[in-house]
Amino acid sequence: MDDKFQERKEKNYSIMRSVKDYGMGIVILCFGIFFAFSDKLGFKFGVEPLLKYFFAGLCIVYGGWRIYRGYQKNYFE
Repeated sequence: MDDKFQERKEKNYSIMRSVKDYGMGIVILCFGIFFAFSDKLGFKFGVEPLLKYFFAGLCIVYGGWRIYRGYQKNYFE
């Protein structure tokens, strides 16, 4: 009975963590896309374009990695 409870607990944790990774990945990815296309959307920031595009690229890569990690569900290895 203890093993079934532990398996169910790990499965629930895995699902919860996966949903969190999907959600945070989508939010961070959207921030990256927003910063990349902010000039075309009419937003002006007081930073140099190189720094803005570098930050946008980091957000896009990290957001994509979070979505991939949520898809993989590899939390107990």
